[in-house]
Amino acid sequence: MQPSTQAANAWRVLFLLFLANLFNFFDRTIPAIIAEPIRLEWDLNDFQLGLIGTAFTIIYAIAGVPLGRMADIGSRRKIMGWGLTVWSGLTAVNGLAWNFWTFLLVRMGIGIGEASYAPAANSLIGDLFPAHKRARAMGIFMLGLPLGLLLAFFTIGSMVEYFGSWRAPFFIAAVPGLVLALFIFFVKEPQRGAAETVKVSQTPVEQPIRKVFAIRTFWWLVLAGLAFNFATYACNAFMVPLLMRYHAVPLVEASIATGVIVGLTGLIGLTLGGWVADKIHQRFARGRLIFAAVSMLIATALTGYALLAGRIEVGVFVAVFSIGWLFSYNFYTCVYTAIQDVVEPRLRATAMALFFAGLYLLGGGMGTVVVGLLSDHFAESAMLAAGANEMSEVFRAEGLHGAMYLIPGSLLLTMMFLFQASRTFCHDAKRMTDGMTDSAAAGEPALA
Repeated sequence: MQPSTQAANAWRVLFLLFLANLFNFFDRTIPAIIAEPIRLEWDLNDFQLGLIGTAFTIIYAIAGVPLGRMADIGSRRKIMGWGLTVWSGLTAVNGLAWNFWTFLLVRMGIGIGEASYAPAANSLIGDLFPAHKRARAMGIFMLGLPLGLLLAFFTIGSMVEYFGSWRAPFFIAAVPGLVLALFIFFVKEPQRGAAETVKVSQTPVEQPIRKVFAIRTFWWLVLAGLAFNFATYACNAFMVPLLMRYHAVPLVEASIATGVIVGLTGLIGLTLGGWVADKIHQRFARGRLIFAAVSMLIATALTGYALLAGRIEVGVFVAVFSIGWLFSYNFYTCVYTAIQDVVEPRLRATAMALFFAGLYLLGGGMGTVVVGLLSDHFAESAMLAAGANEMSEVFRAEGLHGAMYLIPGSLLLTMMFLFQASRTFCHDAKRMTDGMTDSAAAGEPALA
């Protein structure tokens, strides 16, 4: 295949991967938007609302490791195609739930389906694009995150209002995913390591998980991802309830405002951030990670200020929090690309699966349930301090607002871990390249 044809195919495949990623985040965001209607219908507390997200992410994390290993040795397009089919079909089933526990069980099934996607897709991107273009390609792929959130937050509230039911969005969301799965099955996969400047051995790697964990930079990036996902999942799950309770914003307006905070900002952060990260990387080897760390510091300051300001005008709150969240999106283009730079192609899907396991099992999985528990605790404390005998929405609002301070705190931890990763990055990137060169020199079967 000619280089121009290969490049065109790479961008076509990337577009499909982006679309699937968009529906991935669209589908998983629906429960966060309809949280208040189901809380009132089933008389739930914030811990139970958080548990919905936690159950999903824990199953997602556990299932991701074997599915990631399968993506390193099997057909990535089949794994992604079947995964998309499963999670889209179960999304429709989610709309049929008749109580909290049936809703929770279906969300766990969706987690298994979605766990198949990210490791295989990241591995595929690493083989489609050379190192100097990966941050840009990863930025486009990760645009599915903010666009999926934006589409969900801008439309789900209106769907609920139009159909008069929180169940309708689940049925509607399933259709595009099932259609897209058909196209994913026909993706033409590149050879593993096809985009590397040195030849890559096809010999199976012995003790793959141990070799991934031997990379110090990877450990720091996992810790950074754990803290970052704690913040993002807490924000995505509870921002709509916060705006509705604390700032007295109706559902449709609260979901749109949240879409601006977590979705619209990503369009700028991922496109511009990916370009800036690639430019910095061309001048400084560890520049991407330093850029990400500085971005986290700015995000910490602005999100913290928005919460500390209390009941300010809602437009000001959304604007300040949004700018902070915009900078936080630099995590994706910098960190996901850094993993590609320190892990050899034969281990990338495994590495991403382990990375996501840490992010979701301890980060995203804990973010929603811990904030939920803390919200309930603060609400009860506010009720006791007021000398009241019954819980009210006023106390629930105060409780949730206090719990949301965990978001800037987690972003600050992310910044610290990213800085540590930048200190070991150059050594690990060189070791990865040298190891691939040694394998080729030893005469192992290699990819051209």
